Amino acid sequence: MNAEIWDKTFPKSEKAEHEKISFRNRYGIELVADKYKPIGAKGRLPAIAVCGPFGAAKEQASGLYAQKMAENGFLTIAFDPSFTGESGGFPRYMASPDINTEDFQAAVDYLSASSEVDREKIGIIGICGWGGLALNAAAIDTRIKATLVSTMYDMSRVNANGYFDSENNEEARHAKRVALSKERTKDYIEGNYPLAGGVVDPLPADAPFFVKDYYDYYKTKRGYHPRSLNSNGGWAKIGCISFMNQPIDVYSNEIRSSVLIMHGQKAHSYYFGKDAYDRMMDGNKYSENKFFLSIPDAVHTDLYDGGGKNAIPWERIVSFFSKYLS
Repeated sequence: MNAEIWDKTFPKSEKAEHEKISFRNRYGIELVADKYKPIGAKGRLPAIAVCGPFGAAKEQASGLYAQKMAENGFLTIAFDPSFTGESGGFPRYMASPDINTEDFQAAVDYLSASSEVDREKIGIIGICGWGGLALNAAAIDTRIKATLVSTMYDMSRVNANGYFDSENNEEARHAKRVALSKERTKDYIEGNYPLAGGVVDPLPADAPFFVKDYYDYYKTKRGYHPRSLNSNGGWAKIGCISFMNQPIDVYSNEIRSSVLIMHGQKAHSYYFGKDAYDRMMDGNKYSENKFFLSIPDAVHTDLYDGGGKNAIPWERIVSFFSKYLS
């Protein structure tokens, strides 16, 4: 795609340059990203890799975050994770706690090797499900000096336990395993990998608030994008099966680098972020650079794009990275 064609869900900034790039992860999958750089910047810059939300494309929230941080002096990349968007990987629309953590590390590889980047000043931003994966990457990759986790989902927890832990029992998990195992056999025999469906459309009148929240972003011109899974056909039916048995963020309380976890107080997902922060702080000897920011009146997707009410605390985010990538 011609990088000059602006195909994002947010306006192009006059303060940042934009370029399409690609790099490979250690599984050989080509990842495609949008690179943003402050206009006229020279020398080696602090850098940030951005990904998420889970099931979104780089032309949505991650690109907005990347462009905004470039306006504030950082070189940034917003990338499509493996199996999604313009990135490679087959079958399509699969997810993996291992491969998707590697995607963040591959982005750090790219930034570390760039002549435009100060390799000692690299951070990451993970939004929604990629918030949990960003925290997972921060726990294993010491090249990451600062991590922002925004409106986080713990994808292992929600896949194993259901929303609000309502299916946190052996019977419910076994029923999921049976259904997904049957689907794998069917997919293999038919040579087809059917999708589970993105955000429901049309929206049922009795839909829970969080479904309406997603609809308002992914299914309207506010956030719709043709390469977004959530805006269209969704993940493969078995796309998230590995998360059921592979917890993430197990050693988050050993992270020494800086972490800011932020969540909207009214978000249905608030418990993911708050519990992740509590686990990270439990016995952590390096607690002085860990922060939790609760944003009043904000719901989940407000932290995707501001929600029309400037819910994203840009000054706080810029201050955090400016301090810890200095």
